[in-house]
Amino acid sequence: MATEHTDDPSDETVVQTAAEAAEGLIFSQYKQSDVRDFDVTVTFEDGVLDVDVYLNAPDDENDPEQVADEAARTAQQAVDELFDES
Repeated sequence: MATEHTDDPSDETVVQTAAEAAEGLIFSQYKQSDVRDFDVTVTFEDGVLDVDVYLNAPDDENDPEQVADEAARTAQQAVDELFDES
């Protein structure tokens, strides 16, 4: 039987960590002035993390769709690490 950790991060901390990680990845690939629009939507309910990343940026050097997918994966990894630390 799994025990629930009482020192797990709060839902707000999980959402903030995921959003910051996704945004950080986006701006590691693009200059802020090159990004026309982006949206990172994160929900964490009942222990389930959902990350959706929309990115409107030039595809000169990077494929925006791939960067958005990578940003979502990075957000998931950041949350996994957050729980590993607790």
